Amino acid sequence: MPNKNSTVKSRNLSFLKDFILITLGIFSASFGFKGFLLTNHFIDGGATGISLLLTNVTKLPLAFLLIIINIPFVLLGLRVMGKTFAIKTAFAISGLAAVVAFVPFPDVTSDNLLVALFGGFFLGAGIGLTIRGGAVIDGTEVLAIYLSKRLGTTIGDIIIALNACIFLAATYFLSVEIALYSMVTYLSASKTLDFFLEGFEEYMGVTIISTEHAAIKEMIQKELGRGFTVYSGKKGYGKKGESEHVDIVYTIVTRLELNRLNNAIEQIDKEAFVVMSSVKDTKGGMIKQRPLKH
Repeated sequence: MPNKNSTVKSRNLSFLKDFILITLGIFSASFGFKGFLLTNHFIDGGATGISLLLTNVTKLPLAFLLIIINIPFVLLGLRVMGKTFAIKTAFAISGLAAVVAFVPFPDVTSDNLLVALFGGFFLGAGIGLTIRGGAVIDGTEVLAIYLSKRLGTTIGDIIIALNACIFLAATYFLSVEIALYSMVTYLSASKTLDFFLEGFEEYMGVTIISTEHAAIKEMIQKELGRGFTVYSGKKGYGKKGESEHVDIVYTIVTRLELNRLNNAIEQIDKEAFVVMSSVKDTKGGMIKQRPLKH
């Protein structure tokens, strides 16, 4: 049974880690706003995009709009994601508004392409760091989770539809050029967000069907240092549907390890049937868990 003091210490360290990640995310996103996007009137997708668009149209302070626009999403997050998530998100959004309002940042460049790329980069980094800390600074994805359950559609479809409306509004209220550059900002932020959530090590699930399954299992364990799961199955072939028993080996490796695994399998059994697929997330085992994409 775990020691009570060690459990409390672990929770405190986890809280401190989340606080640091959220704080870094706040400052990164704020730098993206004030160092790049605000000066050139560019926007992003989601709740931050709505806030930036309304700032340009109404001239209301961005800090004020960030809080007002995200309040419904925080309340929805309390219902959909739980109390801890809602508290962290409220802290993240309030902190973002405070930094935007009171911390000065230099205007880095007036070049439209650089503003779109690097403004999106710092904004995406801020969102990614905040998600790693267990919160969000853009509440539209919470809305997407809620609507996907109600409407039976995917989260991605809802986010695309919402952002399409935002960029169409930007075309009307700002200009076609700013709307197009804002799409570049959104793409830059999205790619940066993916990097901060997934890093370089994209995971691949590999299913191996081979008569040399024993040697393949030993290779995965000793040479790659990975775990594996063995399924008992039957291999069918031919017009008569003849079949024979075979052990099916399943393992998860990073994309960087995939070529090494394939070469090792080919050396053991050139006739092995190998199926590879991308893995979005894992939990437990010998693979580190990725943060959830809210």
